[in-house]
Amino acid sequence: MKNIFVERQDSLLRIAITEKDKLIGCRMEEEGTEVYPGQIYKGIVKNIVPAIKCAFIDIGRGKNGYMYMDSKFNNVDIKKGQEILVEIIKESMGSKGPKLTNKITVPGRYAVIETLNNEISISKKIVDSEVQNYLRKNIQKPDNTGVMLRTNAEKVPIDEINDEIKRLYEIYQDIVRRSKLSNKPEIIYNDDGALGKVLRDLLDEYTEKVIVNSEKDFHFIENYIKNKKDIKIKLERHNSSIPIMEYYSIEKKILELRNNTVELHCGGSIVIDKTEAMYVIDVNSGKNVRQRNIKNTAEITNIEAAREIPLQIRLRNLSGIIVIDFIDLEDDEVKNKILNILENGFKEDKNKTIVYPFTELNIVQIARRRRGKSILDYIEQRCGNCNGNGKVLKLSYLSNLIRNNILRLDSESENFNKHIYIEVNDEYRNIILNHTDKFIKSIAGEDKNIYVKFIKSFDTYKVFPLIYQSQIEEKNIYRIYG
Repeated sequence: MKNIFVERQDSLLRIAITEKDKLIGCRMEEEGTEVYPGQIYKGIVKNIVPAIKCAFIDIGRGKNGYMYMDSKFNNVDIKKGQEILVEIIKESMGSKGPKLTNKITVPGRYAVIETLNNEISISKKIVDSEVQNYLRKNIQKPDNTGVMLRTNAEKVPIDEINDEIKRLYEIYQDIVRRSKLSNKPEIIYNDDGALGKVLRDLLDEYTEKVIVNSEKDFHFIENYIKNKKDIKIKLERHNSSIPIMEYYSIEKKILELRNNTVELHCGGSIVIDKTEAMYVIDVNSGKNVRQRNIKNTAEITNIEAAREIPLQIRLRNLSGIIVIDFIDLEDDEVKNKILNILENGFKEDKNKTIVYPFTELNIVQIARRRRGKSILDYIEQRCGNCNGNGKVLKLSYLSNLIRNNILRLDSESENFNKHIYIEVNDEYRNIILNHTDKFIKSIAGEDKNIYVKFIKSFDTYKVFPLIYQSQIEEKNIYRIYG
């Protein structure tokens, strides 16, 4: 059974999904800083470039978004200066603004309202023709939009689906109304963010428990699951002062995602690297020497790697072009088995993923739709001390980890934690010393004396209390607050 943990701290939302104490899913969202897929904006067309059939649109968030012009989207006649309702389908990347579409969708658990068509479409995972016909005959579709029925529609009474369609259509009407009343580029609808997407996509009959630390999120989820016949979960409010990810030992598992090497049970490993254009995954036999010949070693290692790779891709939210370099194989039957394992591993993936056949060099190519940033984009930043070639923890994320440590120390004994000593990479020196108050607030250190020593160690940090007077006097040269 699965458990879902929802931890909201300041501007960072983190959601972890575990199964038998193994981390199988992770979502993060930084509030108020960026645009996200699913958000809907009132935009103004700022420029049109006919050579690439692309319109650039101001949505009021700094970078202009871009939208491809295509007759199937009925947008080839838009003009510069025109007001337009658009949806984010890909977030900003580097200097590139977000990708937009004028096809507006309002998703629910069982159905999706969508514009630019007036049809009823059904998830390909609903394969029973009788069920398909029943749904088509009994769905109450709005006159001026299309409806796409999701896989979960097969599990609930038709009245529940129609009630949701009615609610989604009311949301769509409100989006249109608010867009007409708005006189500037701005967000109109935010799709409930990462939490809403997780509830729609991942809550199922295999979910046992959802644990949250925010009262607002607790009531949001409570309202979401109310009267839904296909959801039977236990919703819990986390009341400990120790943050959820630290309390349930999930923090360590999230940080392990920074390791580009994943060990396999057979003794082999997979190594995940990112280039400018793609992700490259290398399969190594490593310590798998138990087999009697090279052929068996390659087959067993490749098969085990094929089971692990979809999990790692989904867990880390890798997307775009992914190339897998398997150990050399000649047996076509084994190659087909590996391809089937990969495809089954992406069967429940909500991001569209295509697995291509083996090439002559025993390489498999995967194309996975980009939806949201990779987990490492929330955790890491380029290191300034090595000309940007290495990565260190983002200061915002490191501050969160330090805060967890301080809260844990407070829960153990409030009497001995008035003086906190911290060691961090010298990379953070300037920003911490120039914005000390902000840093102190981010680590929940306002009521303490904080000592920070900046060290050259590449990627470690320490947090511990100074208990004895001799310790306090020795470390006093590192005091930055209190």
